[in-house]
Amino acid sequence: MRLIDTHCHLADAAFASDVGEVVLRAQAAGVRHTIVIGETPEQAAAALALVDRWPGLSATAGLHPHAADRWSPEVADWLRDALRDDRVVAAGEMGLDYHYDHAPREVQRQAFDAQLDLAGAAGKPAVIHAREADDDMAAILGNHPTVAVVMHSFSSGAPLLEHAIARGAYLSLSGMITFKSWRLDPALVAVPLDRLLIETDGPYLAPVPFRGKRNEPAFLAETARRLGQVFDRGLESIAEITTANAVRVFGNRLTTD
Repeated sequence: MRLIDTHCHLADAAFASDVGEVVLRAQAAGVRHTIVIGETPEQAAAALALVDRWPGLSATAGLHPHAADRWSPEVADWLRDALRDDRVVAAGEMGLDYHYDHAPREVQRQAFDAQLDLAGAAGKPAVIHAREADDDMAAILGNHPTVAVVMHSFSSGAPLLEHAIARGAYLSLSGMITFKSWRLDPALVAVPLDRLLIETDGPYLAPVPFRGKRNEPAFLAETARRLGQVFDRGLESIAEITTANAVRVFGNRLTTD
């Protein structure tokens, strides 16, 4: 079985004491590649340090909506340069978060739009954070029709899902789909199989039966197994589908041989 964790905050302080053991456990569990999220310049640098130290890792670079008020010409220059790095397979995590509103909404929209421009110019996909901002999210994504989009840990409403499907976006599912509170199975079945991805979002959102623990890539199979139930497919089938999709959107650096 070959799995790819398309979204893990492996550079987070939660992994500082045992990141090497985490990587080895992931490999033993069939996770052949993990994308380490760099949601600020500092986290992107930490992600790249891990990529250089451990096999089977790639990085992203971007500015999370919580930090959107840091957007500036200097940060734009940093991101433009970062996206030229072959170790960086995507721009992001970027997007809109109207739940916490850690940055003003207009500032979030400006930073998001600008990052999509840079992703498009670099020819790299954009990893999207969307929370309680469906209308603005759809509008801004609509302004960038040629950018490949990965909707990270998707849990938004039907209108945004329909928009995402129509534009050919990839839907990445996390451990949330194993929770008792999850109610989106009927909507998920409309997602084309060639647009499905899986992720941990570690250290967050550990799937059942690891709920409440620090999430890590070794737990990814539980999310894949649950996704297989939604689509009436076995674990190995979902692993094969989501792995092929991840390589398609993020590039051959994720080759899992």
